[in-house]
Amino acid sequence: MTATAVLLLSCPDQRGVVAATADFLARHGGNIVHAEQHVDPVEGVFFQRIEFELDGFELERDEIGPAFAPVAERLAMHVDLRFTDVPIPTALLASKQPHCLYDLLTRWRAGELPADVRAVVSNHPDHADFCAHLGVPYHHLPVSADTKAAQERALLEVLAGHGVELVVLARYMQVLSATVVDAYRHRVINIHHSFLPAFIGANPYRQAHDRGVKLIGATAHYATEDLDEGPIIDQETERVSHRDDVADLTRKGRDLETLVLARAVRAHLEHRVLVYGRKTVVFEG
Repeated sequence: MTATAVLLLSCPDQRGVVAATADFLARHGGNIVHAEQHVDPVEGVFFQRIEFELDGFELERDEIGPAFAPVAERLAMHVDLRFTDVPIPTALLASKQPHCLYDLLTRWRAGELPADVRAVVSNHPDHADFCAHLGVPYHHLPVSADTKAAQERALLEVLAGHGVELVVLARYMQVLSATVVDAYRHRVINIHHSFLPAFIGANPYRQAHDRGVKLIGATAHYATEDLDEGPIIDQETERVSHRDDVADLTRKGRDLETLVLARAVRAHLEHRVLVYGRKTVVFEG
């Protein structure tokens, strides 16, 4: 496939933003292959994702950002420049539950996720053999209340040692401290069931069954200090009924979690997500 560059842009909504970006690319021989935009009328913010071919573009990769800087400065624009042939170095974190971890690794191995998976980190040893089979480095970092601070320091060392830029919590059942979240601001993706904050703690599907819920779901979002309240990337729901027992709810919930997490991770890897405030703009794939 032809290598492309992606500009993720946000700025105050104003006349001439689209024209300025298109003119810059045209003046340097750029061929736009995809463009999508959105305006938040309440906040008065303009968002755009524009993808263009590098073949035939007059500027080298390291020249694009500096050359575009005057346009960005004039329009008070925040710019993120990415290249689609440079996969994001990624680490997957998991605890005992395997469904999200195994699904992501399988999709990655099949070429469905354009990631550079550098490592898997877990507070349990359960997935070491599976990761060894796929050739992914596995780091077992056990944790307890007394060792949490030291474990997180070790975690950050592992991530830095592998050059990780994206962290995916594939059912990692530990609350990350502000130290870790701040180190990877808007680069930690978490998944959880849709019952929060209604059913907190152990056995949420039993709690849901006991309350006779008729709808279950999953939410993928960027982690913040309030772990389950960060900017949402993707969600999905499924109707259930009185015929579904706890095992049925759990199975359906896990299916939703794997699907939603994979979609959210893919959106980030394909440079389709812009974060602003407590929300996201997710451009179409």
